[in-house]
Amino acid sequence: MSAVNISFEKLQDYEQRSLAFEPGNAQGELGGGEWAGVIFRIGEVRLACNIEDVSEFLPIPSFTPVPGTKPWILGLANVRGDLLTIIDLAWFLNGERTNVTMRTRLLAATLRGRPVGLLVDEVFGQRQFVSSEGKKTRLPKKSPIRGYVQKQYRSGKDVWQELDLDSLFSTAEFLNGAAA
Repeated sequence: MSAVNISFEKLQDYEQRSLAFEPGNAQGELGGGEWAGVIFRIGEVRLACNIEDVSEFLPIPSFTPVPGTKPWILGLANVRGDLLTIIDLAWFLNGERTNVTMRTRLLAATLRGRPVGLLVDEVFGQRQFVSSEGKKTRLPKKSPIRGYVQKQYRSGKDVWQELDLDSLFSTAEFLNGAAA
């Protein structure tokens, strides 16, 4: 058999295997309690949230302030025809405004069918986590994220707190953005 025939057969084998591939199957590919997370930071706190909760992360677009809202609601931005409510997550959580730099990004998510952009200091990308490796979060009682994280994951020297966006988005304080 010639080298060309062997190479062609290998390509056919690769094609058949790729067409038959199913994520999360019993052969060990993306299953076993693994989840993909977007990893980012607010101040010195390293956080992760499920990538299924975030539609994209993007640079800060121009936005228009909305009168009569809490100060942590920065305004509205038109992102590809959708009005995105921009929320300074650090300001909401701990009362400290995010210092906007070249690394500052928005995590675009959906709150009750409406697009929301969460302003964070920096997005590092994506990382795989194994649910069974998560440990109970050890945060000080006065930590502003304490109510929104239950697990933490160690990756090398970094510890990532798993931010539960559903928990954040369901709090009365977050939902009531009107100024008092």
